[in-house]
Amino acid sequence: MAEINHFEYGWITPGLSYALSVLGSILGLVCAGRIRTARTSGQRAWWGLLSAWALGGTAIWAMHFMAMLGFAVENTRIRYDVPLTAASTAIAVVAVGIGLAIVGTGRLNPVRLIAGGIFTGAGVASMHYTGMAAMRLNGSLGYDTVRVVLSVVIAVVASTVALWLAMTVRRGLAIFASALVMGIAVNGMHFTGMSALSVHRHERTGEVTGAGVSTLLVPIVLAVVFGVVGLLYALLAAPTDDDRAATAYLDGRRLSEPAAPVPTAAPDPVGLRARSTLGQPGTPFPSRRDTPPR
Repeated sequence: MAEINHFEYGWITPGLSYALSVLGSILGLVCAGRIRTARTSGQRAWWGLLSAWALGGTAIWAMHFMAMLGFAVENTRIRYDVPLTAASTAIAVVAVGIGLAIVGTGRLNPVRLIAGGIFTGAGVASMHYTGMAAMRLNGSLGYDTVRVVLSVVIAVVASTVALWLAMTVRRGLAIFASALVMGIAVNGMHFTGMSALSVHRHERTGEVTGAGVSTLLVPIVLAVVFGVVGLLYALLAAPTDDDRAATAYLDGRRLSEPAAPVPTAAPDPVGLRARSTLGQPGTPFPSRRDTPPR
């Protein structure tokens, strides 16, 4: 059995993974709050998609991969299968999106919350173990059943709490505190699942195929950066409740105020207005046709 090191670079990778999970949770909770105030189904779908990307793509999947940077097995090189790695990303985003759709459509009740939490938690666990299955190394992976079940339970509980927070929390300080708790839950699930792993190294050393960490790191970092910037831009560009209230007030005021009268010139049958301007600088002298008859 090969020796496993989960913290090859010390506490740098766990610290960064926790920071990513907190950042994604904050953005996801803010976007989820916009779902409740959206006026149309299209707006609710848009904010639900952004929230799913923030929670599933950043808070869960990007956190998972950042933590995996510190994972090492003695005397073997670790590679990753690109299609399976991409599939794990899609699983996380879709699972969170469906969970938000379950709790976000209609009135929130315990049945919807539990159903959404179970589905999302199962999706998060599937994402984790799909990402683990994407690893390619000179050995075979084994898992402790008890710890795997425990990691799935943590994922379901964390997902249920996350969905409940997404539908109820609105204030800034509460969102930040909730994101800190969600970051602990997500990282706890990840490292619980990683503690269940064991690697049996093969005696024969062969070529390990797949993409290296450095190859995947650049596109993943770019995806996270552009994703976060896009989410921030969408949040800043979207009208707030105060903006909607001000717009509604101005629209109502325009409808209630009478239209301003159009100024009309007073009748001047004998040409007095023309005579009053005669002789002033810049006033042309009237022609014989313009002079009123005597």
